[in-house]
Amino acid sequence: MTAINLTFEEMWEKIMACDQKYDGLFFTAVKTTKIYCRPSCRSRKPKKVNVDFYFDINEVENAGYRACKRCQPEVEYSPNIELVRNVISYLVNHTGSPLVLKDIADHAGLSPYYLERMFKQETGDTPRTYLEKIRVDKAAHLLMSTDQTNLEIGYEAGFQSPSNFYRVFRLLKGCSPSEYRKKVEGGFQ
Repeated sequence: MTAINLTFEEMWEKIMACDQKYDGLFFTAVKTTKIYCRPSCRSRKPKKVNVDFYFDINEVENAGYRACKRCQPEVEYSPNIELVRNVISYLVNHTGSPLVLKDIADHAGLSPYYLERMFKQETGDTPRTYLEKIRVDKAAHLLMSTDQTNLEIGYEAGFQSPSNFYRVFRLLKGCSPSEYRKKVEGGFQ
């Protein structure tokens, strides 16, 4: 499986939000308890300084961490899970590229129809919807951590047009990118 291109801060945001979309792509290891979890684990959140992130389950276990009993990150739920993780890694690593279902299916070595059906069965989303969620997550991170314009952020997150960026962002976050930035600046700082 391919490592994903997320910064420490982005992964931290995913675990604070208990984001299930990133389960299996990385693991959160807590130095003080020597336990590792999925990003979606609902257990009490550790201090940021006590966290390490690993991309491979063998690597985290070889580092001396044991699996969380609550989220059971070592348990595979489906025979297709590795294929789905591979596709999700591809989506995360190619957020800035204009992707079509055929590109994703070619990467996975499947027909577009079968990929879409299997992916939706495993995740509840089509690859396109999943990619839009990843792009909106990226845009939300950039809105909080940079002073780039909304237009620049939309393009950097991988949206091909400003109207699509604003439409999808509003659909998933319930507000415009500008309103989101104001909420974050007013509520957290």
